[in-house]
Amino acid sequence: MSAAAPEASPASAFVPVATGTWRATALTRGPWHPDHQHAGPPIALVAREIARAAAALGLTHLARLTANLLRPIPIAELAVAVRTDYAGRNAAHFSALLSVEGKEVARCTALAQREAALALPQGLPGHPLPQAPRPPEQSPEGSFPFASEERVGYADRVQGRVAAGALFHGPCAIWFRLRHPLIEGEVPGPVERVAVAADSGNGISAILDYRRYAFVNSDLTINLLRPAAGEWICIEAQTLLGPASGGLAEARIYDERGLIGRSTQSLAVRLRE
Repeated sequence: MSAAAPEASPASAFVPVATGTWRATALTRGPWHPDHQHAGPPIALVAREIARAAAALGLTHLARLTANLLRPIPIAELAVAVRTDYAGRNAAHFSALLSVEGKEVARCTALAQREAALALPQGLPGHPLPQAPRPPEQSPEGSFPFASEERVGYADRVQGRVAAGALFHGPCAIWFRLRHPLIEGEVPGPVERVAVAADSGNGISAILDYRRYAFVNSDLTINLLRPAAGEWICIEAQTLLGPASGGLAEARIYDERGLIGRSTQSLAVRLRE
């Protein structure tokens, strides 16, 4: 019997359907189930909508994004609804719901801030901010262990370069660059690039065999001190496990200019069936 033909790769992670609604493509497929999305792309989709609502108020820096993942997100049509909870002169708080066929799959909150030029004194402790272990041009290509030649997924959407350590073998630093846009015909924004990469922290720094164990995150929090610059985002992550099926993945986030923030993920660790 001949092998099945490889699945064709779509042009983007999402295709617009109507106002506030998008159809997910195979490029969003995650490693845990063939019908479920990697959480990075849908979180990035919500971040895009929040960033647009904030920009309309003159707030161009998304300082924090928290995603609470309520259930697996299917590869299907997604609806995003954003609400402004409070808007002041220099900051605003937002909440957003991500739903599939009327069922909530994620709830997100965010803090947006107004940007203004500010001269800082020289010699501040901890400054200048640290750089990633190696720049992307000096980092070798890395491949995700769940990548498939027959089935398109998240691993086809991103390009990875190893700045330190090794993928899925403990603490490491990986540069991410999008091979395909989030939305068809649209250049991804800074927070979208960060969100797609940051949700991979628990995977790239895995210390358990993903074929035997599931270590799925039920949330993601990203804190940024400035917007990301350029196409490359580096996630320097480590996974920590507790004695009762709990865990934490934490990461530093860099662009090519240096440190831009941090992320955390709460993990539920289980033997795979």
